[in-house]
Amino acid sequence: MNIGEIARRAGVSRSTVSYALSGNRPVSDDTRKKIQQVVDELGYRPSASARALANGRTRTLGLVFPPAGNHYTGMQLDFIGSVVEAAAAHDYDVLLSPSGVDSDRSFQRLLGERRVDGAILMEIRLADDRVDHLAALGFPSVTIGRTARPEGGWWVGLDHTALVKACVRHLADLGHHRVAFVNRPEQLLRAGYESAHRGLEGFTKAAAERGLTVRTYACGDDATSGQTCVQRILHDDPATTALVTLNEAALGGLYRGLAQADRHVPRDFSVTGVVAGRWAETVTPQLTAADVPAAEMGRLAVDLLVERLDHPDAAPRQHLLAPPISLRASTGPAGAPPGATPTADAVPRTAF
Repeated sequence: MNIGEIARRAGVSRSTVSYALSGNRPVSDDTRKKIQQVVDELGYRPSASARALANGRTRTLGLVFPPAGNHYTGMQLDFIGSVVEAAAAHDYDVLLSPSGVDSDRSFQRLLGERRVDGAILMEIRLADDRVDHLAALGFPSVTIGRTARPEGGWWVGLDHTALVKACVRHLADLGHHRVAFVNRPEQLLRAGYESAHRGLEGFTKAAAERGLTVRTYACGDDATSGQTCVQRILHDDPATTALVTLNEAALGGLYRGLAQADRHVPRDFSVTGVVAGRWAETVTPQLTAADVPAAEMGRLAVDLLVERLDHPDAAPRQHLLAPPISLRASTGPAGAPPGATPTADAVPRTAF
């Protein structure tokens, strides 16, 4: 079934049917109703590819994300789900495309075959050739995250530097002096992942401001790696009484490692970090954390991309989010860890 058959049955021209279906030009109400009645009777659905050829729009957005490896983290899945839901609200479909060493051809097909009207990029690196490539092509895109030089771009970001600083200050106010930082995996640090580097920057600066004794650790995105990481922390410095983490996928393992070491949370050891709220609430005790607003960030990214598509000459816009720390049950006043001798300065101060 095609536009020609609809035109014949409705007694109008093909162009009139096209205008009525696309809304590109005004059509009288009576004519529109007549055409719609035929469309309903025939169960006609316009071809997406034909519409793309006719008006240059596919009504599809691309979501470019890193290959999963062994699995996706909960936060990554939250972002993907929120983008799909937000796009549907704007009457757009979403085409998922992995981007990485073994999947660059998928990314190139996405662009070269013009399968999508615009793209949203996840897991941004400080120096990200995907962002540079899209900018050079003039291809509409929005990033979830920021490069090292974000000026002039369209993006939605989380202020990892400020959020990790807030976590460190919270622990320092509770009297913790020896604190560990559990980051994302080493390969992501080497690749320049923005969240891992900016989080590390915030940790280092806040620790220096408060005069803390600290160690930093890269940790795999899984519970077993988290458990091993705790063993390393306590081996390297048994007097450590708290940690800050960006690695929600390792969170369960961090808790398990502390339990195996007979460190009770929060009596003997405090844990905080930057993770999605629903994951912070799955552990016991629930995690005091800066809750990543994944659903809001996905929605904002889609809104920006649709705005960019509808208004190609609009000035670039950005959203940098810094949600407050949600105080739950995983942090408390510093006490002497098992087997350690309390120090005179281990006096808790007021938490914010």
